[in-house]
Amino acid sequence: MTASPQPTPESNILGNFASVVGLLGAALFFTGWIYRWSYFYCFQLNVITLDLPVESFFLVPLQVFLGDGWTILRSAIALLLTALAIYLSLWLVNSINKTVAAKINGTITRWLSSTYARRFPWLYRILNSWQQFNVNRYNSIKLLRSLVDEIIIVGWVLLVLFWSAYHQGIADARRDAGENSSLPAVALIAKQDNISLGRKLDDPTLRLDPKGFKAIGDAGLFADLSKRDYTDINNPKEPRVWRLLLERGNWIYLFPALTKEQQKDPKARPPVIAIQQSQSGDQLLIVSPEASKQSK
Repeated sequence: MTASPQPTPESNILGNFASVVGLLGAALFFTGWIYRWSYFYCFQLNVITLDLPVESFFLVPLQVFLGDGWTILRSAIALLLTALAIYLSLWLVNSINKTVAAKINGTITRWLSSTYARRFPWLYRILNSWQQFNVNRYNSIKLLRSLVDEIIIVGWVLLVLFWSAYHQGIADARRDAGENSSLPAVALIAKQDNISLGRKLDDPTLRLDPKGFKAIGDAGLFADLSKRDYTDINNPKEPRVWRLLLERGNWIYLFPALTKEQQKDPKARPPVIAIQQSQSGDQLLIVSPEASKQSK
């Protein structure tokens, strides 16, 4: 029988590299998913229902860790603290393990040297065998210890990634919901029969007639939104700016940006409207990096 070939240094390097890439990919996807989940949660949307491309979750962590100078500094501090926490946790577990083992062995030694041990020979043999047992000779015990260490390391890494992505997602959502939003301003033009909100272009003081529509659920939400869903003609200094949150699956997600007064409330969230895209060409969506000067 021929002996199995030993792995070469090159194969070991490639294997380690593949393992690192796999772990890095899993960490990036986890971070991107948590960021997207917390971001859209602020807009009362479930990220699972949005059918976002999988590859986008691997790019989102760039925003979490490299968004700006302060974000990079915070990420570096989090990395150092994570390494310190992992080291202290491993040291603590190892110290507790040694302390417990020493106490157990000390107790067994005292009991074996006592006169009571001779009265129970079968128990004496068991405890004596326990004391002479060397766990370091068994690979399964070593594997178990290694598994515990890896669980501690992975647990700390996931915890830091979760909180970093979660808080960054909420912070970016709060920013995009207000005046300093990075989302584009939009204007949606549609036929009167295809939209139940809005004002007539030839007479901006008139709202569209909601006759012919039915409602399910809290109709007061529609009533509240219909009163404030347009540029406020009575207060042109604070126009109502609508922004595009997402275009996905033939649906357009729009929301009215929060005003300065609304942004003072940390719990304020803008209502989101989902409008199905028209397939007949009678709908126009204008996307702009900022609102028109006419509405300012």
